[in-house]
Amino acid sequence: MTQQHRRQLFEVADGQAGYFSAKQAEAAGFSRRLQHHYARIGEWLRPERGVYRLRDYPEGRADQFARLTLWSRDLHDQPQAVVSHDTALRHHDLSDHDPSRVHLTVPPGFRKAPPRGVVLHRAHLAPQDTQPAGGYRVTTPARTLLDLADSPLSPEHLHRAVQEASARGLIRPRRLLAAAQDLPPAARRRLLNALEAS
Repeated sequence: MTQQHRRQLFEVADGQAGYFSAKQAEAAGFSRRLQHHYARIGEWLRPERGVYRLRDYPEGRADQFARLTLWSRDLHDQPQAVVSHDTALRHHDLSDHDPSRVHLTVPPGFRKAPPRGVVLHRAHLAPQDTQPAGGYRVTTPARTLLDLADSPLSPEHLHRAVQEASARGLIRPRRLLAAAQDLPPAARRRLLNALEAS
């Protein structure tokens, strides 16, 4: 295995918190036989089926989300999950609410059973509803607030999140209010109350 192949794989893994899929390794020149070899000698870790991690890659905040993103990939090796709801709220640092489970949004037809500690929400997300975040994608602050208006999150946390997002210029209240027209009536009222209080 040449240094070029190793460098190519590292570049892929470096953008995904040290993780990569079996198909990505194959595209970088590592056959399935070589993949099994590196996993067997412990140079690559295998946290999920078809997902590897470079053993010596530094651990960080994005690890769990990058791993779950690769776990969610479809038959074409395209990740389906986006960090959302309570977890996205924490990611954007819009509240001190610390969810005990990871919230992900996946397409309606997604069929994989979630790992323990993961909550799946099903929805079609437009490209403008998400943003990259170091190895995974996360819903934008505006989309996060829309999702949370239609969730069990307490009004106090929702109000604080809207206030913080507005103060930091992460949302435009008029646009958020316009987007809220597509929410169920109760969720729309919750968001309107939060906007009026901010």
